[in-house]
Amino acid sequence: MGNPFVHVELQTQSPDKAKTFYKNLFDWKLDDLPMGDTTYTMIRVGEGTGGGIMKSPVPGTPSAWLAYVLVDDVATAMKTAKSLGATIVNDVTEVPNYGWFSVIVDPTGAALGLWQRKTSK
Repeated sequence: MGNPFVHVELQTQSPDKAKTFYKNLFDWKLDDLPMGDTTYTMIRVGEGTGGGIMKSPVPGTPSAWLAYVLVDDVATAMKTAKSLGATIVNDVTEVPNYGWFSVIVDPTGAALGLWQRKTSK
């Protein structure tokens, strides 16, 4: 199947509280990675789609999960989404050594992440 869901991310004002909750609820392995002035926690689930937990970059926003879909070219997918009525929330952004992402809001108001993996050459 093309364009599978490949990552889900929790953005929250309370990442430590979320990590404690989910670590005790599920058998997830949580790995903290430095990300500038903050920490990104990778969720390793074994089988299936993994994800991450991070402090929301916008103070006061409610906690929310965001799903990411794999695309071949994030810039092209973002432009196509815009032409179909999406709003661009986050332009193409590089995650060094991993890939690139963009966040859109579809015409129904639902947020979705687009993810392009970095390929090693």
